[in-house]
Amino acid sequence: MQVYFREVNPFDIWIWIKFSTVPSRRETEFVEELFNSWFYLGKLGGFNAENLQVQDTGLEISYMNYDQDGYDRSLLALMHNMGEFEYQGVWGRCWFDLGTSDAIAIDVLVNALTQLGNEYVTIEEVYIGGENSDWPVEDSNTRPSFIYDNN
Repeated sequence: MQVYFREVNPFDIWIWIKFSTVPSRRETEFVEELFNSWFYLGKLGGFNAENLQVQDTGLEISYMNYDQDGYDRSLLALMHNMGEFEYQGVWGRCWFDLGTSDAIAIDVLVNALTQLGNEYVTIEEVYIGGENSDWPVEDSNTRPSFIYDNN
């Protein structure tokens, strides 16, 4: 699976997946479950890089002292909105407002997509951001209409 980054606006971002063939219903269910789970973790503040106490401790975490107030002292890192997944041929896409979630969210998504692609769904490419010229995002009904307002 190849991962490409195009223009990224975290408050208005499309994530595109190119499958090797038109995905089956079962394959779309796997992909959508992954994205829904990822979004819910983000909506609940799971991608807050200011509070990675266990990760920052290192390999030896037995009996570590966890600072219960660490989350409260960090800035909120919440995803705000998610559109519905859409499919056209071998392509799938979904719109997100990543809000103030930290960039670690993208790493977690790519890691999960990689494993999903290795075991369940053949994913050729993932594009973070931007737009496919042959499938305009203005054709979508899944992201809020105010995104298009230039006022």
